[in-house]
Amino acid sequence: MTSELTPKLLVSDADAAIDFYTKALGAALTSRVADDQGRVTHAELSLGTAAFALAQSVDEWGWHDPLSLGGSPVLLMIDLPDPAATADRVAQLGGAIVIPVEDRSYGKRQGRVKDPFGHLWVLSGDAGS
Repeated sequence: MTSELTPKLLVSDADAAIDFYTKALGAALTSRVADDQGRVTHAELSLGTAAFALAQSVDEWGWHDPLSLGGSPVLLMIDLPDPAATADRVAQLGGAIVIPVEDRSYGKRQGRVKDPFGHLWVLSGDAGS
């Protein structure tokens, strides 16, 4: 048996998040499921060999997005060919650069961004990229 971990992000607006992640990160939507009220209860996106899911936050189900909770305690880490260009796209599309992308003493080029839905991403690449 193979184990896989697929993070599922809860967001305030699932369709806006799908649009954002496809444009900012270059993710591809692979599936989208909505309930009879039109709420996206599950969408899957691929990003290279990685995958993640997202869903609309629904208070009555106990599904709370970071913005409704005052922030996220989780850092999502992603390796990219050009983390600085990705950080710029995140900011241009409504996110924020929290820590600028720079070469770090441990051999990585990293920075941190916050997407418009409150999730925190560590964008990482090889130093000098």
